[in-house]
Amino acid sequence: MRTDQQPVRIALFAPEGRMGNAIAAAIEHDSGFELDNDNGDVLVDFSAPDALQASLDRALSAGIPILIGTTGLDDLADQRIAKAAETIAVLKAPNTSLGVALLSDLVERAAKALGPEQWDIEIVEAHHKKKSDAPSGTAAATAKLIGGDPVIHSVRLPGLVAHQEVIFGAEGQLLTIRHDTTARESFADGVLLALSKLSELPAGLTVGLDALL
Repeated sequence: MRTDQQPVRIALFAPEGRMGNAIAAAIEHDSGFELDNDNGDVLVDFSAPDALQASLDRALSAGIPILIGTTGLDDLADQRIAKAAETIAVLKAPNTSLGVALLSDLVERAAKALGPEQWDIEIVEAHHKKKSDAPSGTAAATAKLIGGDPVIHSVRLPGLVAHQEVIFGAEGQLLTIRHDTTARESFADGVLLALSKLSELPAGLTVGLDALL
């Protein structure tokens, strides 16, 4: 049993991936955490949709919470996550940037205040060329916050990390809420903040990093 004075031990399901490397680098500079892939207090999965069941099984077997950052998950994956959340704490976070968490809050508030009848709303998201899913999980989650069926424009180009903007348009005016990620470290910092809270949560499903802020 971990005490409050001990660091949170993080196990990475895909330690050699891009996010795995970024999280490992962030842990080196934060004494509140340590990397322990064999005996973690929490499990982090930023792998691929077809690896989801294996990561859930690992978390269930160890009886530890899991953060799922994998995007492109289908309805069956959501069912598996919901089933696991009956036993362990699960955080499903398609984006772990603190800036995006704030963007989500602002977009939801703006959509409620402006209303779809007076304003048209569209989403533009751009990511690196190797990202497999389009639209991104972040854009899909943002669309759910807005409601209705907002148009999503997806761009995949080399040289990008992540960009999202939500454009509200009405006669005579535009409102744009935008976030740019220039390095993966922004995702890693959000992961550490989430894990500091996730490790203390009871069994259940939490969706979105903003729910923990």
